[in-house]
Amino acid sequence: MFDGFDTLDVEVDDGRGQPLTIHGVTRGEGPPVLLLHGYPQTHAIWHQIAPELARDHTVVATDLRGYGDSGRPVSDQEHSPYAFRAMAADQVAVMRALGHDRFAVVGHDRGARVTHRMALDHPDQVERLALLDILPTAHVYGTVDQTVATAYFHWFFLVQAEDLPERLIAADPLYFLHRLLAGFGGSLDIFHPEALARYERAFADPDVRHTMIEDYRAGASIDLRHDAESAAEGRAITARTLVLWGGKGLVGARPGENPLDVWRSRASKDSLVTGRGLPGVGHYLPEEGTEQVLAELRTFLAEP
Repeated sequence: MFDGFDTLDVEVDDGRGQPLTIHGVTRGEGPPVLLLHGYPQTHAIWHQIAPELARDHTVVATDLRGYGDSGRPVSDQEHSPYAFRAMAADQVAVMRALGHDRFAVVGHDRGARVTHRMALDHPDQVERLALLDILPTAHVYGTVDQTVATAYFHWFFLVQAEDLPERLIAADPLYFLHRLLAGFGGSLDIFHPEALARYERAFADPDVRHTMIEDYRAGASIDLRHDAESAAEGRAITARTLVLWGGKGLVGARPGENPLDVWRSRASKDSLVTGRGLPGVGHYLPEEGTEQVLAELRTFLAEP
């Protein structure tokens, strides 16, 4: 997995003047592309996508802070160390350290939410972005119904005060992990055994489980405040944006809700946002719909 890639451990500022290590891999030459994973995974989700993109691009795939083998800063009452703003700043710092001042970003799940925040906070660095199987965080919370609450039950479980979710998940971490992966992917069979082993190894660590939970607590608090402030300031996505979602998933499934329309409302121009649902694919697009995702990304990244 990731044969021929160089391992990265880049030290960045955690936002409070302390060093933080962001772990990842890189390979290739050409226009730089940053790949960001989601919950409850690591950069291993890109193990089929990254080698193919590296034929024409400089690919960087990292673990978000609090995930995988990246650093886990101590949180605070506002959960600010795990805000998407902090995670986005980490990734911009990593790319700058590697000599990439302007780059494309492809994010899935929580990584796509980091990508959205990065496009708002660092528009000069984000050349274009691809958002895989999400709608904006504020939109999800603002339009929640029984369907969303049922499918995204973990959003409302993980935001509970410490240490309720930590203690309950600790009773059987592997079951909880597998239930989430299979629930959104349809089956554990869609995951390569080595990738699944990496997710299991990270999830076995109670400290990693805690910091991943902090990500969700931030998503229901400080991230919503940042989103409201950005909206009040008139900030919008100004880069070309590709939106992809799984045809078997929740995104795009609710009557009257078009993901492209939702994202166009977050962009400075409707024409910036393109995309489609991928037939026969669930939530884990990079692993379940690899060929479709690759075809879409190759076209999108090659556009002038």
